[in-house]
Amino acid sequence: MITVSETAKEQVIKLLSEEGRPEGSFVRVGVKGGGCSGLMYEMDFDNEMKDGDQEFEDKGVKIVVDKKSFLYLVGTELRYSGGLNGKGFEFYNPNANRTCGCGESFSL
Repeated sequence: MITVSETAKEQVIKLLSEEGRPEGSFVRVGVKGGGCSGLMYEMDFDNEMKDGDQEFEDKGVKIVVDKKSFLYLVGTELRYSGGLNGKGFEFYNPNANRTCGCGESFSL
């Protein structure tokens, strides 16, 4: 399961509206090789399911993860930090042994 903080929920809803995304759009998250710690998070809006996708809903936000990425993201919370010193969207991943300073990459 992947969860969403209250502030991340508010920001996702705001962005979906501002970008004029079609009804049924969702947040697609994934993991790919790269970054200073070995693995990088990916996040985008989508509206098409693919074979093997895992689907979750938390606080009214639909999140979809491909089967391979799901293994790395089990138990992760999507967070959002705004303001002058805010980093934007962040992943709190309890499976990560090491993360980089920017929070965009991790290793297991």
